[in-house]
Amino acid sequence: MTYVVTDNCIACKYTDCVEVCPVDCFYEGENMLVIHPDECIDCGVCEPECPADAIRPDTEPDMDEWVEFNRKYAEIWPCLITRKDPLPEATERDGETGKREKYFSEQPGEGG
Repeated sequence: MTYVVTDNCIACKYTDCVEVCPVDCFYEGENMLVIHPDECIDCGVCEPECPADAIRPDTEPDMDEWVEFNRKYAEIWPCLITRKDPLPEATERDGETGKREKYFSEQPGEGG
């Protein structure tokens, strides 16, 4: 099992999860985070820390696509190991549907 970041992180990018991760397996895109599924140790401490409820275990239905999505971008985005402020629009975008189609950016974040 692994944990993955899903579309509710897009356009929010809360980083509370990064602060508690014991193995630094979060990677930063321009407007979201991903977890490298091969580095995640399945401890689960990140899941309850996410204000947007965007972190899910891969054992939930229909998570295969998100596992591959997280793997793809974790291999090209920089590792993030410190907490940062969420995106300015985080509060208004939290819970919005269809965010992947509307807002997702493949651009890397700054890392750090």
